[in-house]
Amino acid sequence: MIRLGLPLASALLALALTAGGSPAQEPPVARHVLSNGLTVLVRENDAAGVVAISLQVRAGSRFETESTAGITNFLHRAMLRGTARRTAVQLATSSEDIGGSLDASGEVESAEVRGQALSVHWETLLALVAEVALQPTLPPDEIEKERRLLLGQIKARADAPLSFSFDAMLRELYGSSPYGRSHLGSKESIERLTRDDLLAHYRAIYQPGRMVLAVSGQVERPRVIKTAERLFGRMARSGSDTQVAPPVTEPSGERRVILRPAQQAQILVGYLGPSLSDPLYPAVRVLAAALGGGMAGRLFVELRDQRGLAYSTGVFTPYRTGPVSFVAYLGTAPATATAAEAGILRELERVREAPVSGDELARAKAYVRGLLVMDRRTNARVVWYLAFFETIGAGWDFPDRYARALEAVTAADVARAAERYLKRPSIVVLQPTR
Repeated sequence: MIRLGLPLASALLALALTAGGSPAQEPPVARHVLSNGLTVLVRENDAAGVVAISLQVRAGSRFETESTAGITNFLHRAMLRGTARRTAVQLATSSEDIGGSLDASGEVESAEVRGQALSVHWETLLALVAEVALQPTLPPDEIEKERRLLLGQIKARADAPLSFSFDAMLRELYGSSPYGRSHLGSKESIERLTRDDLLAHYRAIYQPGRMVLAVSGQVERPRVIKTAERLFGRMARSGSDTQVAPPVTEPSGERRVILRPAQQAQILVGYLGPSLSDPLYPAVRVLAAALGGGMAGRLFVELRDQRGLAYSTGVFTPYRTGPVSFVAYLGTAPATATAAEAGILRELERVREAPVSGDELARAKAYVRGLLVMDRRTNARVVWYLAFFETIGAGWDFPDRYARALEAVTAADVARAAERYLKRPSIVVLQPTR
């Protein structure tokens, strides 16, 4: 049997081993907190003549209600459509004039204003990011343009079988919890939100104590901090953060069949796992890789390579401060849906009965470490990681601590994770209709 994933695993292992060297090999990160509570992270990196900036705020769909679903992303998309100094077109032109770009969006755990440019123009870029974050005008006509675009994205997501099925699975796992909703929101909520709602949300979340600014590139730390103080230092210190997400309910543990036009059947089997602060979180990520990490994972080898039951297969496990979703998925022909569903359930049960071998453990750990290393190769991704984990309270150095924790994961840890979390699955089957 040919294991097509082994070359990839070998490459990831090489990257992971390279990343495991002395911390002194990595450009240092300086952390500074302004007097008003805004955190600044600076990574001096001379490897490329590009600078990247990420300004993140503790907000997102995790903190939204059904009536405000999608408001954080809606707000950030609208913030790009005009400031007290520039129109949307002028913002885009200003960023392109310095060899870069500006963007903004809201996600599940945080929201971000981000930009890239040639390093020589880092101060101009930082000023543009600050302008978008601190001086948005939210023009009514531009809000309506963004509303139409968002409604189009929501429809496109609903029309795509895999994303539609995945959203259905999140509702089965999280019930009425915000984790069970898309960060885009719903058609009903986006249609209902007003400019006053967006303004109120902006004032509530843009408080310096819940904001993190990360900069990486050919910059000097003292100058970045001084510039950040000038641009953001006049924000008044915010009070304590009282925003608390609702508790997560128990997963349904049921099987749901969805009938709709599609070319492929989609089969999703989901569980709730630990938060990223849980000691078993690294073991759960290794377990996910052993099952669905690339072409050497058990799901691919057994269900696609050996039995020809899958067009695509894998396991989703995101970063979450609350219980993480652990979702195994498989796309197959309608005629083989029954066999494929039985097969994926069998593999999820078998990993509890037949723990991962030493070779599987090494490959899975290398796969997860390698993906982590590869995803942080650019300044743009580095600043996202720095700002995101600092914003959610895990600390900017979480990825490095997480990488070390991955190396320490044992086969017994993976077996314990499988035994604890892979119980009472929730199942979503999208069955194509003619």
